[in-house]
Amino acid sequence: MQPKGNKITDQELIEMCLKGKDFGYTQLYNRYARGVYNSIHRIVSHTGEAEDILQDTFSLIFGDMKKLQEVASVEGWVKRIAINRSISHLRRKKITFSDLGDMEIKEEEPYSAGDDEIFNCRVEDVKRSIDALPTGYRTVVNLYLFEQMSQVEIAALLGLSHSTVRTQYHRAKNRILLSLKDKSYYE
Repeated sequence: MQPKGNKITDQELIEMCLKGKDFGYTQLYNRYARGVYNSIHRIVSHTGEAEDILQDTFSLIFGDMKKLQEVASVEGWVKRIAINRSISHLRRKKITFSDLGDMEIKEEEPYSAGDDEIFNCRVEDVKRSIDALPTGYRTVVNLYLFEQMSQVEIAALLGLSHSTVRTQYHRAKNRILLSLKDKSYYE
């Protein structure tokens, strides 16, 4: 055990896991489970399914701890596995991501000062607006905004063209803005 005040590194926890010490597994799980769960839940939007994917992700990782020794960022690696498993889960549920190909994309409307009123809304309203999006739009928005993946990365992950991801992101953003503008407390 480390003395109090000294944070145990991920690599030290991985070494404990490789030696069969439960403390290492518990600490790695406790360190990353909440953030990974939030990433999963933003994609699948169902608590039970998100919890199952979280457990499956950690089971997979804990089943092959030697791979973690070579990883630069444990958190990033675990989140990437969880996101991939979440996308696979959506595909198994027959939720598809449509590629719009090289469709002509209408120019985005210019920003208006009236759009600033949405910044006065509550976080819960924004979350509800995102949750109300169709699955494809919601997935793109969550990967882009919360997982900070580039549109090119999202396109590769979902098997879509970059222009499709860009279009879906802009359409989702417009739906969110409209939803927030429709809130009765702006009247």
